[in-house]
Amino acid sequence: MTTRLQWVVIQLTRRLWFRTAAFSVVAIATALIAVPSSRFIPEDFAVSIGADAVGSLLNVIAASMLSVTIFSLSTLVSALGAAASGATPRATRLLNEDSTAQNTLATFMGAFLFSLVGIIALQTHIYGSSGRVVLYVVTIVMIAFVVGTLVRWIYFISTLGRVGETTERVERAAIKAMRARHQQPNLGGLPHRDTDRLPALHHAVFASRIGYIEHLDMSALAAACGTERTIYVVMLPGGFAEPSRPLAHVVGPVDAEVEQAVREAFSIADTRSFDQDPRFGASVLSEIASRALSPAVNDPGTAIDVLGRAARLLAVWAEPVAAEASELRYPTLHVTPLRLDDLFDDLFTPIGRDGAGLVEVALRLQKTLLLLAQLGPRYREAAMRHSALALARADAALTLDDDRRRVREVADTLRALPAAR
Repeated sequence: MTTRLQWVVIQLTRRLWFRTAAFSVVAIATALIAVPSSRFIPEDFAVSIGADAVGSLLNVIAASMLSVTIFSLSTLVSALGAAASGATPRATRLLNEDSTAQNTLATFMGAFLFSLVGIIALQTHIYGSSGRVVLYVVTIVMIAFVVGTLVRWIYFISTLGRVGETTERVERAAIKAMRARHQQPNLGGLPHRDTDRLPALHHAVFASRIGYIEHLDMSALAAACGTERTIYVVMLPGGFAEPSRPLAHVVGPVDAEVEQAVREAFSIADTRSFDQDPRFGASVLSEIASRALSPAVNDPGTAIDVLGRAARLLAVWAEPVAAEASELRYPTLHVTPLRLDDLFDDLFTPIGRDGAGLVEVALRLQKTLLLLAQLGPRYREAAMRHSALALARADAALTLDDDRRRVREVADTLRALPAAR
């Protein structure tokens, strides 16, 4: 589990401007490093390799990199718009945080600043002939790096913003969050399954602002808990916090300092995050399918593709868990676990509703539920419930008896599965 400070640093490094600023600083430092390095280059060596040509190279780089940077940024903005309109606006955050796009823009901007600083330094004559040799070598390396980045960027933008590629990104983010939660279903604490049954004497801690919980710092909660308190966490990442709903219940002596420490362990933002919230990834996948099933888009193939990804996502919950990964780290913290039923609701309720009138989607939904029902008793119960709901919707929406029969046959196969596997 990451601490709040680690999480803030991770979020900072994902910002588009961060890598651009970091690469720019490195580029400026690289352009100026030729000054102190010139003492190690013999004076006559500069003439032998024609280092005076470095000025022309820097002028070409400066003129081209500014245009390439503006073009790349406009391409990224267009891809974000395409992803928002073709898939869902909730997926654009993943595109905006993509390391390839950020490294490309940062490289182009860094190359521009490198050449600009180099030209200024040449005009002010701070480089000697030996310094020009160093700058020449670094410029050649910079050109090779830019060319490699440009080739990679050409391949990258050919898929950037497409619905299939965006859906794959959402699936990867959701599976990563799901696997992390599956390894530690209680975030390192003890399970608290019945939120209605709490110790008689407890103190509820409420949020100070309205928003979604993006991150929960379990180590900060444990530190606030100490040895004389027990904390029951009832609001998980992805939950909607507001002043009338408690974040946690503290059993033991509580003062203003302890209450504030508990409150600060919950990071609240305006939107949800993929990192600690598997349900958000599931909801975004379902949102992509619902948009594809809308009359304006009419793309059942994307909905069928999402159902396959949903099966892979939920199958993570059936993977074996390593003993060291599920180790109890915070014995004084009790956490409400993530429910498999909620994940089924997030994924299949919208698809079952919006795809009920399309026999191919209704069949694929029943087959996906049939597959999941064979993963274990918990899966079977949730799959049977959603199969019955989807079948009722399909019966009401489909116009042909033959279509209804085909959907009902798959649903009957699911119901005929043994009660325990």
